[in-house]
Amino acid sequence: MELKDLKQFVVSHANFEIRVITHSGSRFYQIELEDVEGERHMLMQRTKPMLFRSLDDVYMELKRAGIHRAYLVQHVPHDEVIGRDAHYSEPLTSRMPLVF
Repeated sequence: MELKDLKQFVVSHANFEIRVITHSGSRFYQIELEDVEGERHMLMQRTKPMLFRSLDDVYMELKRAGIHRAYLVQHVPHDEVIGRDAHYSEPLTSRMPLVF
């Protein structure tokens, strides 16, 4: 999903969740949208995932798209290292609400 598609999606849909994903050890952020059917869409630029260098950059793009709430999700490899499945996408265990 590209930025122009995100803007159109926001206008025509009311029920969806935006996640700002960061990986430990990385200085970049990605935006993921999950719709009501449970499908996940990464924000893309041409054929590559769109990366942001700061949360301020993420906020600016999401505001332009008409979004004012999202969840920050930090992927920490600790669980994978000790043999557990990663749980960064589970809603209640690893996300922090963002309002801007």
